[in-house]
Amino acid sequence: MGEVILTEDTFGKVTDGKGKNRTVRRFTWQNKNKFSVQVIDYGGYITSIKVPDKDGNIKDITIGFDTVEKYLQPYNRYFGATIGRVANRIRKAKMIVEGVTYNLANNNGPHHLHGGKIGFDKVFWEACIQGTRLILSYHSADMEENYPGDLIANVIFELTKDNEFRIDYKAVTTKPCPVNFTNHSYFNLAGNGAGAQELYKHNVCINADKITEVDGGIPTGNLLPVQNTVFDLRVPKELGQIINKVPNSPGFDNNFCITKGIEQGNTFVASVYHPTSGRLMEVYSNQPGVQFYTSNFLPEDDTVMGKDGYIKKHGGFCLETQKYPDSVNNENFPNTIVYPGEQYHHSVVFKFSLK
Repeated sequence: MGEVILTEDTFGKVTDGKGKNRTVRRFTWQNKNKFSVQVIDYGGYITSIKVPDKDGNIKDITIGFDTVEKYLQPYNRYFGATIGRVANRIRKAKMIVEGVTYNLANNNGPHHLHGGKIGFDKVFWEACIQGTRLILSYHSADMEENYPGDLIANVIFELTKDNEFRIDYKAVTTKPCPVNFTNHSYFNLAGNGAGAQELYKHNVCINADKITEVDGGIPTGNLLPVQNTVFDLRVPKELGQIINKVPNSPGFDNNFCITKGIEQGNTFVASVYHPTSGRLMEVYSNQPGVQFYTSNFLPEDDTVMGKDGYIKKHGGFCLETQKYPDSVNNENFPNTIVYPGEQYHHSVVFKFSLK
């Protein structure tokens, strides 16, 4: 047996967009360190990441559900989903590409969020196993969710023997179109049912000297220095000491502009450490931004049951590597337009260890 194995089983059934009842395929990686990850072909969801603590106790550190039916409900807030074509928000659900105005679904108040009403989190992906790599592929047809161009997307997942979970997003398109994928996993390194009390104990570090200024959750186009603000996480800070100091917000929901070095490829993005369990998660990516979100808008009461307890406000955190929100409408932001003949490539690595 190799150092990493990848197996397949089923995770229920879902009616696809053509009215066909399809079996959801679930893929499970396991390495010799008792580390495991599960991904399903519906929505490209990461449904589980199990990691031992410093005493050898294994817990699932991602928030989500134990049945596929629950992922179909309105209370699912993209828990572990693959997000596309464009992650995050687009102002007023409108974009101009090559002089053409496109009106998108306004599924977040007046704005467009995470690819629209039927984004990549709500479709079946075609799955292919190559060794210990899982490749999910999806053809997004021209004008699907009113995005131009036929887009072919591939998401490659792989667990290593060194407890690194790697995701590579690749895409090509037949017409100029913004492309900005991410994964929307919610983490709690104490265990997914540990809630806010344990989340507040996490120490968070983000390699960013600026954030994108927002007005009502939408970037204004300005970049603000983090120095001498609650957003300066270049030195690790305990989350409980700062989460209630975010201006005009019940927690963090901000795009941090990653401080890039001269090296090519992936840069250190962030680290999160939970002292009680000893679990440490580091994030590396080739993307210029990361959305740090602390589950501010999850319910405060016992209404949504997850895998190991109720899913509630401040129960988990997200680190969504991506280009800046609403980049398509801000010329000074990183370019998200992919042209025919080009390939979009987004790499992210979640590295887990103990300290």
